[in-house]
Amino acid sequence: QVQLVESGGGLVQAGGSLRLSCAASGRTYSTNIMGWFRQAPGKEREFVTAIRWRSGSTYYVDSVEGRFTISKDNAKNTVYLQMNSLKVEDTAVYYCAAKVGLEFRDYEYDYWGQGTQVTVSS
Repeated sequence: QVQLVESGGGLVQAGGSLRLSCAASGRTYSTNIMGWFRQAPGKEREFVTAIRWRSGSTYYVDSVEGRFTISKDNAKNTVYLQMNSLKVEDTAVYYCAAKVGLEFRDYEYDYWGQGTQVTVSS
C-alpha cells in the first residue's frame, strides 16, 4: 500500500501563487508515476499533471501548462505542484495520486490522497 498526504491548499487571489505538497509513504518503490488531479464543485475530477519518479519527465493538461509546475524530491518521497497565475476557474479540491503503470495518458491511478482545497478569489 501507498499512503499520500497533501498539504498547502488555501485561499489566494487571482493572479497569485500556491504550492501544494504530496508526501508519499509505504511501498512507494512500487509506483512509477505521481499525478495531480482536481475536482471543481459540480464537475468531474480531471487530470492536471504528472511526473515520473525515476526520469522526472512530466506531462500537463493544456489548461495549466506554463502556469503550473510539477516537481519531485525522491529523497523525501514528495511531489510538489507550484501553481502560478492562478485563475478563479482553478478553484477545486486538488488530489495527489500514484500509479504503478507507465503511461501518462492512462488516467487510472492506484492510490489517492484525501485532497486539499484551493480557492481562488476574484
